[in-house]
Amino acid sequence: MNEFFKRTWVQVDLDALKSNYNAIRGHVSPSAKIMAVVKADAYGHGYERVVNEFCGDGCDWFGVSNLEEALQVREVAGGKPILIVGYTPPEYAAQLAVNNISQTVWGMSYAQSLSENARRAGVRVNIHIKADTGMTRLGFPYQDAGLDAGSVDDITAVCALPNLYSEGIFTHFAVADEEKSGEAFTRRQFGLFLDMISRLKQKGIEFEYRHCCNSAATLLYPDMQLDMVRMGIELFGCCPSPKIKKYLEVTPVMSLKTVMSMIKTVRPGTPVSYGGDYVTQRETTVATVPVGYADGYPRALAGGEMLFKGQRLPIIGRICMDQCMLDVTGVDGIAEGSHITVFGKSHRDKISVDELAQRLGTVNYELLCGISKRVPRIYMSHNEIDFITDYIQV
Repeated sequence: MNEFFKRTWVQVDLDALKSNYNAIRGHVSPSAKIMAVVKADAYGHGYERVVNEFCGDGCDWFGVSNLEEALQVREVAGGKPILIVGYTPPEYAAQLAVNNISQTVWGMSYAQSLSENARRAGVRVNIHIKADTGMTRLGFPYQDAGLDAGSVDDITAVCALPNLYSEGIFTHFAVADEEKSGEAFTRRQFGLFLDMISRLKQKGIEFEYRHCCNSAATLLYPDMQLDMVRMGIELFGCCPSPKIKKYLEVTPVMSLKTVMSMIKTVRPGTPVSYGGDYVTQRETTVATVPVGYADGYPRALAGGEMLFKGQRLPIIGRICMDQCMLDVTGVDGIAEGSHITVFGKSHRDKISVDELAQRLGTVNYELLCGISKRVPRIYMSHNEIDFITDYIQV
């Protein structure tokens, strides 16, 4: 149970996961439920153990992207409600109903098709209406209360369709995690959302769940929490943007580890890795580590660093599919098999996912979700291995 193939692996800190959930719960209104968004294999952390942990913490709902994810989560989540925020082909209405999975509905034609398929199967599907108040992605358009007033009539008609139960309505904020420039737009979106809900109420339509807050909005705009909040990246100890950090301290849950597979000393003028772009200027001790872009460590991070016992080691040469090289000249204690921290904490230093994302000009979400399935997830509790998910069985 506690043995795994020590090439490259992810460590998931279950104690940090629990701590983050409890910290977030303290910032959420007691009357609002928490939906843990666990799409993309729980942001790369592995859905099975993460969902199990959140269930034990008292999480109310789970959010996923598609039916395949929903069915996986259902196996672990018991009777906890699940919402698919993306597309499910309408012909799978029966699977949605039988597995008690709620489906997002964003347009009249989709709703009609889902209703008809549910009628044929003799089932009722729970739905959440999606309002587009400014994301311009999915949703009944409502970016202008006057020009988009027809969406209220469309939603009214959807709520009257047979074999569908409209249990919720939601929207998604586009710039809640931006600096102050995002506040006006977010408040405009919220105002439009409330206006739509009010107009629907005048038509006799009310919903059990009204939700709009993602991680950033939950912390920045507590007045917008309504009946439920959708928490994603913050649960995993990463912030949607730097400005969120001062509102809540969370601990990164994931770290990426590897080992030194070979150590050798080369002469000055020796080219390193593909293309020979990097050439040693002195006698150099080079350590090869078995992690590369096929593991989810992007090629564009060449020139960056990794950690050995809190000491930063520069990456030299291009990052390969399966390997890359470090300059370990003069470093004490190195040996083949020594553990290296690719990102995460090591002694008194750390390399955060945020630091790497900034170097790449991307977001922390992309790096977390990009760790490939050939990298096992090792779940730690009280500094001991609690569980191992190995996607490739040896």
